[in-house]
Amino acid sequence: MIEAVGLTKRYGDKTAVDGIDFQVQPGRVTGFLGPNGAGKSTTMRMIVGLDRPTAGTVTLNGKRYADLKAPLHEVGVLLDAKAVHTGRSAYNHLRALAATHGISKKRVDEVIALTGLESVARKRVGGFSLGMGQRLGMASALLGDPAILILDEPVNGLDPEGVIWVRTLSRHLASEGRTVFLSSHLMSEMAQTADQIIVLGRGKVIADAPVGDIIALAAGNSVRVRTPDATRFANLLSSKDVTITKTDPDLLVVNGLKAAHIGEIAAGSKIVLHELTPLAGSLEDAYLALTEDDVEYHATSVADETVPMEPVQ
Repeated sequence: MIEAVGLTKRYGDKTAVDGIDFQVQPGRVTGFLGPNGAGKSTTMRMIVGLDRPTAGTVTLNGKRYADLKAPLHEVGVLLDAKAVHTGRSAYNHLRALAATHGISKKRVDEVIALTGLESVARKRVGGFSLGMGQRLGMASALLGDPAILILDEPVNGLDPEGVIWVRTLSRHLASEGRTVFLSSHLMSEMAQTADQIIVLGRGKVIADAPVGDIIALAAGNSVRVRTPDATRFANLLSSKDVTITKTDPDLLVVNGLKAAHIGEIAAGSKIVLHELTPLAGSLEDAYLALTEDDVEYHATSVADETVPMEPVQ
């Protein structure tokens, strides 16, 4: 288990992590989300002793990382896949790590096979693609067969097969009772991989719940309405707080009204409805809703304006 209590990190007058408390439990995959600048990487660095907390504590199975006698056997870490001697081969990099903990050559061969590095194991790391570098980082994290995995953006640069592999491996490791803590910007992938989600915003925990509960926050925001009188009904529903997209001549997607309210308006106006379906929320929808006030770096986008697929007449 990973446990943070009052964990804080300040750089001068900048507070990167602000007194956060959380637990990452064994037997599940815990996703770690947050906008750029939210404090995710700083938190992960404090967990493994690369940054010293200004205040508070973070422990791994009750111990500080610095107090672990054989850290590779207890915690597998992937924070920066590029932190490798580029003149070494993947095999020699892993052998050097293994030598620090008396890990056998057999285990090196096992993680090379597990991560799909056999064809490039004897090649210099400096020539690796981003995806192959990520695989080597995963091999390094798995080398000591640890009970805790901390993975920062492990699918970055991987092809679809590699993304599925990381998902399957993460869930398998959790099923064995290990603690798996990973971050990602791929919301659709995180929704399929994680059991629990911790969301950080401006250095504070703004959500910590099962992934299903997080997704439920976004449910019901959009409703699909099918009616032969779509144009007239769209005009009836229109207001400054309602967004309507007409995707087909008889199909509207309505944001800002609950399905029950839409049905009542239709009944009162004698509008025939062929479909009235609340659309399921997504992790991305929930994440955006949770972090909309905690994004430190904003960019202007056409998404800031309503651009319907077909204007309502």
